Amino acid sequence: MIFDLFHTLVRGADAERDRVVGEMAVMVGVDPPALVAAYHATWRERLVRWDVAETVRILAGRLGGTPSDEAVARAAAHRCALARRVLASVSPATLDALDALRAAGHPLALLSNATSETAEAWPETVLARRLDAAVFSCQLGVAKPDPASYLAAADRLGAAPTDCVYVGDGADGELAGAAAIGMTVLRTTEHNDTDPAWDGRTLASLAELPALLRG
Repeated sequence: MIFDLFHTLVRGADAERDRVVGEMAVMVGVDPPALVAAYHATWRERLVRWDVAETVRILAGRLGGTPSDEAVARAAAHRCALARRVLASVSPATLDALDALRAAGHPLALLSNATSETAEAWPETVLARRLDAAVFSCQLGVAKPDPASYLAAADRLGAAPTDCVYVGDGADGELAGAAAIGMTVLRTTEHNDTDPAWDGRTLASLAELPALLRG
């Protein structure tokens, strides 16, 4: 099984992300709404190219700022602390579901469109200890729905795509991307109803998964 991360295993924390970026803007001396807008406008670059410090330095520079290395480091650390909080927000019910799936013999992987601070925080999380592999766009250099991302996750599990079940909320066209290479797709609405037009099987909670797979 291959899981998406944000809005699937953990909350997306979109409003908190914007708040934190606004606080980072103050640290590097640029307009907070402008930096928030710049973060949204450069999401693809952040997913596959820039680390957190590069992001701060590049975007602050585009907005006319000239932050010191210390200011960039402080803002980057603020963003990294957010990543740790979001990853720690996983619910006990989700952890129980993952434990049940592993106990039933299902290899589990993560496939996430994520920026570098999430990938850096991942190894120390309770989620990392429950999944057999993790593929992050920032490390792979491609993002969902690029077929290469799904193939990389399946390869980490030693499985063919047609033998994999993909579970996600549907952001970034991920469900169609998984289906296109032959994966069985399950949509989750537990944290967000991201892709309501999807006409495949939908789960209200990841807690439903172990019983579904036993059936």
